[in-house]
Amino acid sequence: MTSTEKAAEARCFIVRGRVQGVGFRWFVEREAHILGIAGWVRNNADGSVEVLAQGTRDQLSGLRARLREGPRAARVDKVEESEARPAEMKSFRIEGAW
Repeated sequence: MTSTEKAAEARCFIVRGRVQGVGFRWFVEREAHILGIAGWVRNNADGSVEVLAQGTRDQLSGLRARLREGPRAARVDKVEESEARPAEMKSFRIEGAW
């Protein structure tokens, strides 16, 4: 096991505001690839966007900062964060749309 694997943490983020229909999922996918984070992003029926992200503490901190900013057309009102169980994820993907 490498030091990166040992340090892997997982977080679930719920992003609220004007975050659907503004390219938010594609923004998150791009940022996750840049940061080297595994996981997924999807729209929720309540208008929020959910992100499951796995990486090091520093990688997740970087993603958290980017989620608070969002893409230009978005308005992020709140980012809720909770711990998640690390899983065998190797890449980052966009999950189905509503």
